[in-house]
Amino acid sequence: MTFRGVEVREAAALAGALTTMVKDRTEAIVVGDGPFLWTQRHRIAELAARHRLPTAYPYREGPEAGGLLSYGTSIPAAWHRAAVYIDKILRGAKPADLPVEQPTTFELVVNEKTAKALGLTIPQSLLSRADQVIQ
Repeated sequence: MTFRGVEVREAAALAGALTTMVKDRTEAIVVGDGPFLWTQRHRIAELAARHRLPTAYPYREGPEAGGLLSYGTSIPAAWHRAAVYIDKILRGAKPADLPVEQPTTFELVVNEKTAKALGLTIPQSLLSRADQVIQ
């Protein structure tokens, strides 16, 4: 497997980036993390579907937008933990005294509708492990 990074900094460059990926015979896209890519998840899913490229995202919102799958931390769980920290600080705890926490809740979301549109069969073993399967 060969990995090739493609940097896109503005929405207008997305279509060209996907066209380049197709010309380079890209077989799948792993969408990175970050505010720009998160806000463009619908457009990325749309372009990837047009070019018949499966996409993997770091958050559940990717497959909810039409991407193939996601595996990553739960944003609601992370915000909940942040609220717990804020509560402790507001009650007098010193931020420097609070331990650094790693995410503990990870989610696997599979969009079976997208898989079918791409002509892919998701193994039952993966579907059974998914936290959510979008039909």
